[in-house]
Amino acid sequence: MNIAQGLVSFEDVTVEFTQEEWRQMDSTQRALYRDVMLENYGHLVSMGYCSTKPRVIFKLEQGEEPWSLEEEFLNQRYPGE
Repeated sequence: MNIAQGLVSFEDVTVEFTQEEWRQMDSTQRALYRDVMLENYGHLVSMGYCSTKPRVIFKLEQGEEPWSLEEEFLNQRYPGE
């Protein structure tokens, strides 16, 4: 079996939720998301695939939601941008 291999990016292993989906998750689901995202990022860093830390990782490390209130406000005020 010949499988082409390429570089893996953080986006390749990222799961994104909308703000509405995030609101519907309970604390256990949010904690699992946080743990998996941080673990995936850690694996990529250890293999040299990530050179800059994604903003979502900064937020998750600080115990914050993946979005800022400012982003949420702007999305509501200017949908589609």
